[in-house]
Amino acid sequence: MTRKRQTEEQIIAVLKDAQAGIGGHELCRKHGISDATFYKWRAKYAGLEVSDVKKLRQLEDENRRLKQMVAEQALDIQALKAVTAKNW
Repeated sequence: MTRKRQTEEQIIAVLKDAQAGIGGHELCRKHGISDATFYKWRAKYAGLEVSDVKKLRQLEDENRRLKQMVAEQALDIQALKAVTAKNW
């Protein structure tokens, strides 16, 4: 099964269908998503609008990049400490 990233509009449309009363299994088959994906989306995005979901995704991406930068800097610091700690 291949991963497909859904757009914010598609996620909100699925959640609005769920609020309209379409059952979970029927809804997942209709939109081609797994039950687990639907329940994760419902827990994470319930009550949000498309613009809110876009902001949330942007913040998550920025957070991921910043964490990666901090990890790289920590490795650099560790390497520099190892080099300077050696007695020549």
